[in-house]
Amino acid sequence: MPAELKELNEECGLFGVWGNPHSAAITHLGLHTLQHRGQEGAGIVGLTPNGLRRHYGLGLLSEVFTKPEDLTALSGRAALGHVRYATAGGRLLENIQPLLFRFSTEAMALAHNGNLTNALSLRKALEDTGAIFHTTSDTEVLMHLLRRSPASTFTGQLTDALNQVHGGFAFLLLTEKGLFAAVDPNGFRPLVLGTLPDGGTVVCSETAALDAVGADFVRDIQPGELVSITDVGVTTQPYTLQTTLSVCSMEFIYFARPDSEIHGVNVHQARVAMGERLAQEQPADADIVVGVPNSSLSAALGYARASGIPYDLGLVKSQYVARTFIQPTQALREAAVKRKLSAVRAVVEGKSVALIDDSIVRGTTSMQLVRLLKNAGAKAVHLRIASPPLRFPCFYGIDIQSTHELMAANHTVREMRDLLGADSLGFLSTKALEESVNLDPTAPHRGLCVAYFTGEYPTPLYDYADALHKELAQLHITVSEVSA
Repeated sequence: MPAELKELNEECGLFGVWGNPHSAAITHLGLHTLQHRGQEGAGIVGLTPNGLRRHYGLGLLSEVFTKPEDLTALSGRAALGHVRYATAGGRLLENIQPLLFRFSTEAMALAHNGNLTNALSLRKALEDTGAIFHTTSDTEVLMHLLRRSPASTFTGQLTDALNQVHGGFAFLLLTEKGLFAAVDPNGFRPLVLGTLPDGGTVVCSETAALDAVGADFVRDIQPGELVSITDVGVTTQPYTLQTTLSVCSMEFIYFARPDSEIHGVNVHQARVAMGERLAQEQPADADIVVGVPNSSLSAALGYARASGIPYDLGLVKSQYVARTFIQPTQALREAAVKRKLSAVRAVVEGKSVALIDDSIVRGTTSMQLVRLLKNAGAKAVHLRIASPPLRFPCFYGIDIQSTHELMAANHTVREMRDLLGADSLGFLSTKALEESVNLDPTAPHRGLCVAYFTGEYPTPLYDYADALHKELAQLHITVSEVSA
């Protein structure tokens, strides 16, 4: 699963159903397929005969929904579900989504994937005029804006609100009258539309979740698009015409499942192409190619194909250990890596290994992996990363909002190589990443957001701009060599 060994918090997973009597059970199944996108908390709101009802909690889906009645209490013709990592707001029970709001005339449930770059400013302005917030999540801002809109229709109010929030977002909103979906004007966060064979419409974060529940893929929801799903049918309208496709490149590098497709590009095939380009740009004098399970296996396959070096199973992953980046301390993260992965001594002993990983964040995992292989007798470890050096923070939905967390922001590649204990270290170029995915040749960066590697953010950063500029000035960050 993606990012299993990363020290960063992922995006969230959304799943909504309208018009099927088994909506809650379908949503529960769909969220299991999206569990890799968030393991901090989970929740489902069901549209029952008695109105909107919610069940939610901290932990994995299996830890939140422990009894059959947890789901049966949500049974009805629509449901909205969410699995979460905190990109803004912190790890608090009240922040677990979907958020449920009850007004005098109606109730609404709201779920969000992403991060709003102007949420702090909006929240202060709202509080200054009397708004009371019940969570620390940026998601709640949208509901306040919606309820304050003077527009005469619900979609008009939602359009007003969507045009006031900025950053990366995919929103799902459930009312007693419909399910509403919207994607930010850059499409940073994916959202797809599908239909169930026995009736009903599905909106979710990845096509793999559609496949899991037997839904047919209809299309990707486009940047700047508002989709309304009611008993009348599916209608769509742009809430803004100022759009530019800039899908988060991290989706293709490690967030999304390899069996998902994003705007027509299969994630596995994109990763294989990244590995092939990596072999061309950063060759290694190695006997075998080893991929880090599981998100790097596709890239390792591509590296082996292009280099002619045989691929082998040099690392084995335990399926039953919690993700390392959840651990609260560095010592616990390092211990978790050892429990999660083990080297196959019979494969790596006496061999020069080309170790393929998808990215380096803090370097904790990479350091442990190099050590694992060398302790198992590897003669040399040539670390190859199927993405560019991650030097800049993300403000659109990944919980890396400081350059101080990023190894590549604070060290040259040569320094990183020495710190990690690798015999050599090489990264994929940004150009090769863009061409490997090739999402939209007509869009800037071929339809990808590559700000994490280049510092070229496709939107204004609003609340984060001043702090970022100060950090970069202190670090004197420049584009440096990509191999050592």
